[in-house]
Amino acid sequence: MITTLHIKNIGIIDDLTIDFNEGLNILTGETGAGKTLIIGSIGIIAGGRFSKEIIRKGEEFSYIEANIYCPENELAVDGNIIVSREIHANGRNSCKINGRLVTVAELKEIMSQIIDMHGQHDSQLLLNPAEHISYLDNFIGEGLNAQKEKYQALYEKYLQIKQNLKSNYGDEQEKARKLDLLTYQFNEIEMAKLKIGEEEDLLEQSKKMHNSEKLKQSIGIIDAELNENVISGISNCIKSFEKIEDCGNDYKEKLASLKSIYYDIQEMARDISYMSSETDFDESMQNEIENRIDLIYSLKRKYGNSIESILNYKANVQEEINKIQNIENINENLRKNLKQIEEQMLEICKEMNKQRVEQAKILSNKINKELNLLEMQNAKFSVNIQTNESFNENGLDKIEFFICTNIGEEAKPLIKIASGGEMSRIMLAIKTVLASVDKVSTLVFDEIDTGISGMASKAVGEKLKQISKTQQVLCITHSASIAAKGDYNYYISKKVEQGKTFTNIQMLSEEKVIEEIARISSGNITTIAKEHAKELRKAG
Repeated sequence: MITTLHIKNIGIIDDLTIDFNEGLNILTGETGAGKTLIIGSIGIIAGGRFSKEIIRKGEEFSYIEANIYCPENELAVDGNIIVSREIHANGRNSCKINGRLVTVAELKEIMSQIIDMHGQHDSQLLLNPAEHISYLDNFIGEGLNAQKEKYQALYEKYLQIKQNLKSNYGDEQEKARKLDLLTYQFNEIEMAKLKIGEEEDLLEQSKKMHNSEKLKQSIGIIDAELNENVISGISNCIKSFEKIEDCGNDYKEKLASLKSIYYDIQEMARDISYMSSETDFDESMQNEIENRIDLIYSLKRKYGNSIESILNYKANVQEEINKIQNIENINENLRKNLKQIEEQMLEICKEMNKQRVEQAKILSNKINKELNLLEMQNAKFSVNIQTNESFNENGLDKIEFFICTNIGEEAKPLIKIASGGEMSRIMLAIKTVLASVDKVSTLVFDEIDTGISGMASKAVGEKLKQISKTQQVLCITHSASIAAKGDYNYYISKKVEQGKTFTNIQMLSEEKVIEEIARISSGNITTIAKEHAKELRKAG
């Protein structure tokens, strides 16, 4: 339950701390004093939406903090959970649980198990069809739990096998699609007949081709110079040395070195003459080389950044193709196991469905009795049970609460009920019956008396009182009958100081409670009104 709520800079609320209690906490007061802002702040701390416009004029941020006594919750420290949310004018907002930052989604999920907000047009849990099966199953209790445990153990195995089949290409369409893709990739690489080092050679040839004119001119000059000048000159030098080689060893050595140079240059000249012949490129050959380079670049974009990487990818593809072609035996065993598990799950689902159908009638009858007590004699609540096409964590049953509020009308999903007054009483009827199994510790009702009066208002007050015996209830009301049922009554007022409006809250003494009930019932605190208030209080 919420023990302390601290609100700062929300609308006309400057800085307000409220200590709530167990049981039925009633909030009343002047119109526009800030009652809805208080309930709205609880909604924000529960992960609800907010608008920057709620930030108090002239302030840069709003801050809400709540201390929640919830000893059974795993997040509790010494039985308490401290939740805070800070909202800035620039749109930034931070949420914390026990000082640890959490996302809004995490906050909403955690708080949905602690606080249930119910305004004129919303409810977090009971209006969510996905939660209805949990309510019914909790109502059934132990009689269903053993079956659900068996089912969920099988369901985990079921999901694992389905996942294994998927990863093993157990789905025939997926397997065929993947095999086609892999075969295409393998063939594309195979047909290219790539070789390590090929790309470098091709790029070298391409470079020569693009510079053929320059190469031809330069090599021609070199070739001519070597053959016409250099070789001829060195040959003449050798002849001269041969004439004097007998004159000393130095001349013989120089002659031998010069001859070696002569032979090297002759060999170089032959190589350069050959290079000169290579500068004439056939256009078709050039196109063939460019197309080959383009093919390699295309394969690199798809399969790797080098020819070596592409060939490694090809080897991996071949391995995966072999795996797919030979995995049928493994998958066949998995499918047999899956079929056996599905048969077991189906049997348990039939048993769970039988219990749910039987108990749904009992739950519906109980809720219809409560609706009758809430002055909705013509309303008929029912639990709609349908069968899903596939297994889920709860079996094959799809549960949704339906309601018919008037004779001659058809039952509709609970979420589609339009009347605020009817919705309030329907919610109360359901919560009264499910109070013992509802794990939410705090119920918040914003103006639950909207659209009702007289006997209906009195009946609503009695139901709120009944629910508050097992759960904390916070309720804004304009009804004297409901206010009279409060275990703790709070009066919200406002005052203006130095051109600013401030919200105040005061927990009322018994004498002040009587005066407040009198004010609500008659508009004036007269002796007759106070006597009437005392009678209402005694009846509570």
